[in-house]
Amino acid sequence: MQLLAAIPALPVRNVDKSIPFYRDVLGLVMRHQDHGFAIFHRDAVEVHLWQADDESWQTRSPQEPVCSGAESFIAGTASCRIAVTHVDQLYETLQPHGVIHPNGQITTTPWGTREFGVTDPDNNLITFFEDISP
Repeated sequence: MQLLAAIPALPVRNVDKSIPFYRDVLGLVMRHQDHGFAIFHRDAVEVHLWQADDESWQTRSPQEPVCSGAESFIAGTASCRIAVTHVDQLYETLQPHGVIHPNGQITTTPWGTREFGVTDPDNNLITFFEDISP
C-alpha cells in the first residue's frame, strides 16, 4: 500500500465569494462547483473548498451539541502547505494582491525550504514552499 496524495479541504463562509481568490489571485483552475463545494487544481495540486455557514449553533440550547460539521466558526481555521518551484517568483506575483500573511513574508527556513504564507478571504493559511536543501 502507498499513500499517493493529500488534498486540502478548506472551510470557507461562502464558496461563491471565495472563487475569485482561488481562481484569479492564486491562478488555480476551477474543475467543479456544486452546492457549497468547489474543486480547484493546477499542475499536480488540488484544493477543495467547502462551505461552513451553519449559524444554528448560535441559537442552540446548551444541552444540544454543535455537530453539523459546517458551523460558521470553522471557516478560516484551516491551513495547508503547497510545494512549488520558483517560490520567489510566485511571491513577487502575489505580493501586489495584498494577500501575504503579516507573519508570512518570504523566508529561508532552518529545515531547508524557502517559503511564504498567504491568507484567503476567510483567513485560511496557505503556505507555498520550495525545497532548497542540498
